[in-house]
Amino acid sequence: MLSGKVAIVTGSSRGIGRAMAIAMGRGGASVMVTHYREEGANGEETCKQVVAAGGKAALSRVDVTKVAELEHLIAKAVDRFGRLDIMINNAGFETRTGVLDSSEEDFDQVVAINLRGAFFGTQLAARQMIRQGQGGCIINISSIHEEWPMPGNAPYCSAKAGVGMLTRNAGVELARHGIRVVGVAPGAIATHMNEPVLDDPEKRRALEESIPAGRIGRPEEVADLVVYLASEEARYVTATTVFIDGGMMQKSPGL
Repeated sequence: MLSGKVAIVTGSSRGIGRAMAIAMGRGGASVMVTHYREEGANGEETCKQVVAAGGKAALSRVDVTKVAELEHLIAKAVDRFGRLDIMINNAGFETRTGVLDSSEEDFDQVVAINLRGAFFGTQLAARQMIRQGQGGCIINISSIHEEWPMPGNAPYCSAKAGVGMLTRNAGVELARHGIRVVGVAPGAIATHMNEPVLDDPEKRRALEESIPAGRIGRPEEVADLVVYLASEEARYVTATTVFIDGGMMQKSPGL
């Protein structure tokens, strides 16, 4: 499905990012895996699994809040694999703080990683794709919280809402270059970010009862959707966000 394509997946040392990188490799892509700070060993493990799945892989450390490091990441991918076809802006962070108790540092860090990183990742990837002249696909990993409030997590919800509008605006601007921009918004997925809930039987049961599908999603399910959206089969999909939440956003207790 992605044979011969070159993809970058930020934040792919674990969780949904790792699952997406592996799925890209299984689809025949060459994948630039990225990690941050102490996660180098996790990134190496992701690379091994990408190769085992049938793809090619290389590893790069990147701080997505730094434009110069994003520029270096894209240049490294092009130098290693010859081009860039798919950019997945996945790196994310949350503080679980609300409107009243979020510090300036909380807000700045969450917005820098989730929104600034996606914005300049989109910009720089698009510039490379335009230079190549063959279009491409940019996928921004958002959250159901780009539309669905989560009291006690205000900076994160605000940043993801920005990612949603970035996706729509960039999709419209870049369509004339043959570049599609698509958002993917997961609901409750079994990753390290949700471990406090997953490890508490009572909280986990309450969460699962709030999801019409009756269970928490798996990273691989998000990855399968992303592979489809990055492929030619989704060539008419752009400037929109696709939600994958087991129906969680639509759940109502009734009257």
